[in-house]
Amino acid sequence: MKRNDLQRHLPSEEKGVSIINIKAIDELGYLQAGSTILNSLTPDQDAACKYGLYFRDGQRKVDYVLAYHYKKSVLWRKHSIHSINGSSQSLTENNHTSNHTSDPELGESEVQMDYVEDDKKCRREEFESNLKESGLELERDEEAKSQGVGYVKIHAPWHVLCREAEFMKLKMPTKKVYEIKESHGILQKLNTIMHKITGPIHPKVEEPTNSKMKNLSYPFSRDRQHLFDFSDKDGFFDSKTRSTIVFEILKRTKCTKAKYSMGITNLLANAVYSAAYPLHDGDYEGENAEPNDRKLLYEEWASYSVFYKFQPIDLVRKYFGEKIGLYFAWLGIYTQMLIPASVVGIIVFLYGCATVDEDIPSMEMCDQRQNITMCPLCDKTCNYWKLSTTCATARASHLFDNPATVFFSVFMALWAAMFMEHWKRRQMRLNYRWDLTGFNDDEEALKAHPRPDYEAKVLQKTLKNEKKNKPNQTDHEKLTWKDRIPAYITNVVGILFMIGLTFAIVLGVIIYRISTAAALAMSSNPSAKANVRVTVTATAVIINLVVILILDEVYGSIARWLTQIEVPKTDRTFEERLIFKAFLLKFVNAYTPIFYVAFIKGRFVGRPGDYVYLFHYFRMEECAPGGCLMELCIQLSIIMLGKQLIQNNLFEIGIPKMKKLIRYLKSNRASEDEEHAKQKQRYEVDFNLETFVGLTPEYMEMIIQFGFVTLFVASFPLAPVFALLNNIIEIRLDAKKFITELRRPVAVRAKDIGIWYNILSAVGKLAVIINAFVISFTSDFIPRLVYLYMYSPDGTMHGFINNTLSYFNVTDFKNGTAPTEPSDFGHAVEICSYKDYRDPPWSENRYDVSKEYWAVLAARLAFVIIFQNLVLLMSEFVDWIIPDIPKEISEQIHREKVLMVELFMKEEKGKLQLLESMTLRERDKKKSENCNDHSPQLHRSYSGSTASCHSHHMDL
Repeated sequence: MKRNDLQRHLPSEEKGVSIINIKAIDELGYLQAGSTILNSLTPDQDAACKYGLYFRDGQRKVDYVLAYHYKKSVLWRKHSIHSINGSSQSLTENNHTSNHTSDPELGESEVQMDYVEDDKKCRREEFESNLKESGLELERDEEAKSQGVGYVKIHAPWHVLCREAEFMKLKMPTKKVYEIKESHGILQKLNTIMHKITGPIHPKVEEPTNSKMKNLSYPFSRDRQHLFDFSDKDGFFDSKTRSTIVFEILKRTKCTKAKYSMGITNLLANAVYSAAYPLHDGDYEGENAEPNDRKLLYEEWASYSVFYKFQPIDLVRKYFGEKIGLYFAWLGIYTQMLIPASVVGIIVFLYGCATVDEDIPSMEMCDQRQNITMCPLCDKTCNYWKLSTTCATARASHLFDNPATVFFSVFMALWAAMFMEHWKRRQMRLNYRWDLTGFNDDEEALKAHPRPDYEAKVLQKTLKNEKKNKPNQTDHEKLTWKDRIPAYITNVVGILFMIGLTFAIVLGVIIYRISTAAALAMSSNPSAKANVRVTVTATAVIINLVVILILDEVYGSIARWLTQIEVPKTDRTFEERLIFKAFLLKFVNAYTPIFYVAFIKGRFVGRPGDYVYLFHYFRMEECAPGGCLMELCIQLSIIMLGKQLIQNNLFEIGIPKMKKLIRYLKSNRASEDEEHAKQKQRYEVDFNLETFVGLTPEYMEMIIQFGFVTLFVASFPLAPVFALLNNIIEIRLDAKKFITELRRPVAVRAKDIGIWYNILSAVGKLAVIINAFVISFTSDFIPRLVYLYMYSPDGTMHGFINNTLSYFNVTDFKNGTAPTEPSDFGHAVEICSYKDYRDPPWSENRYDVSKEYWAVLAARLAFVIIFQNLVLLMSEFVDWIIPDIPKEISEQIHREKVLMVELFMKEEKGKLQLLESMTLRERDKKKSENCNDHSPQLHRSYSGSTASCHSHHMDL
């Protein structure tokens, strides 16, 4: 390859710098005569370009960076050492000497071309040439501190920014400024007072000088540049907007090597480039760090010391874009709304603590004077036991199973509706403030570029049709549903298999519980026998937690693989399908053990002498005499807290720190000392950061937590409290990760949180139904009401425990099912009790379900119907009574439209006036010319000339 060929894509003013010759050295293994090596920048040059934030001239800002790996031969590394200690001329001499004196076999192997690398190089050259043709300015750096990594710095000049802003219809501020009218009333006064009270917890970020004034925004147009505010031309397009514009150019710029086009996404997928990313604004810490938005966000947002402050959402949006800004705004609203839910949950819990000594049923269970003998819990090996031994469980159950729990369930259903409405209103305020009111997600989706996998699949289909001699079908080739049938079948089978696997694991845990309980019951250790339920429940929940954490990671990878084989066309479609699959699998994984305890355990147990067995060996579990609500509370609390603590501390803090340490060690392996590492450019430092993979993991974690807070809140009123404490840390944890651990993501415009809102709405409605079933079937709330109003002799709860127990004659044990060991009570047991609604042994239909059972069942079903319909009706009423768009925002949006029409009418009027003035000037000019044409007549007759001019004027 000739020197001129290597420089054919360089601008004329840069051809004197042999930057591209480094690639020639890389591939050919020798230096050409007369070439020079571009040494590392001196400290003065580093300061001039602000350590990589600007081009070498110190004027043009780096808007985007492309990074790629390249291989250096052994010979080149030897020459690099010489170039550090000597001049480039001595390097050239050494090179020629080595070419003659080195081993011929070694030289021959070094000269051989790496065709894979050469192909990548050719693609990069063509792609970068096309970028220059589109107007971008490039600067390459292969002499960075990171050995084997080259960087292409991209700058978008002013005319390119204006052109692309017009294509993308970016709303930019105009010169027209108007006053934001504020409503006057009690609410406005309260807002003003609250703003003054909460002043100390607002972040210390720069606010607009006049917050009551707003620039009128309009989609940018080069024909109407006079309308826009160019008072700060350098800051008119901020760094977020500049990187977004460059990324759009990168996506649509093609590389036509190998018979098909490739944009930047394809080039990244084919490892032609290793990374493409915008730069952070600078360092976020250190004595020499200059003030920048990144540093300000680190101090006022990403620090745990400011956990009590509001988030600087506008600054987050300015730095990261609207999509990430909306996520943190939603997370902030969710966390704020958890405060009243936590307060009410604590009150409900304290009410249970205060009334536990007044609860008559638990007092009766703890009363040893009643001397209620209970039937064995299993055949043969289990013995009789006293009901008073479950006193502690009964008292603990009252903390969560009391009348206040029903009120809290209703409250949380309305809370979920209020949260959704509050978020919609907040979202509209942000759309107005961020000039997104006219933005259409659907239009953006239509303009979205196809994914690399989709283009590769289409190429395969095109080549296949070409082989079949079908040229007419290859012009506008695309994937149809017929092409995706195998992927759809794989998705259905895979999802069903994963759900079945989850059920199988839960069944395995159930068998573990049953077998462990049986083993402990046969133990000779008295303490082991006394704590069977606690031991089995705690160990089983821990096993469930570990399995859930492991399967969460597995299901996330499987959901991504299932989505990839579908080959969605755009990134948006890919994200939506991935979210649906991942949420479905993780929802089933997280809540299946809880559903088992809430609705299955204790429902199919049989009775003494006729217990139900699983696989003929394992007796089905039954709830404690106080009900399954306490065990449900334990299950929910351990899984919820375990997921939050382990995922936050291990997955979100520990693993990123470990990856960062590994990247740091790799990047500094070739560095000679610490001083050398400190001189890295900004694009080198950012290259070693973690890649941003999207917001799906962050949303997923919060949606699962939202389910814990709402779905089974009747069994665990303290769930909002723990969610609130977790989210206070989560906000700062995510903020710190975005600021310090991740490369700066490309800003994406969005006006809402997308499919996540629909998932939240579905979870909120499902929570009403589940809580209705938990209250009616899992707790003792309905049986207590039925007893109080139908069976109580004195209108109190006295005698409720005896009403819920049935009697069994020990002579009715089947052969081989009676206890083999004598009772510990010192006397023979004739009648024992068990918890169920069945007829006594002395009745005609002994051991059949009694009338009380059907009465309680009817009351439970009636409660479910009434509760869910009433609460859903109240939720819909809240949705109806609270408008989605605040009144003042709708008025301001309407006012903006009116002002824009007035501005254009004024502009058109000015154009007409200008046109009229030009027409009059043209008329006057023609009049003077015509008068000059008649000037010879003035010598003949003054009056005649006057008359002729007058007549000509009249004719005109």
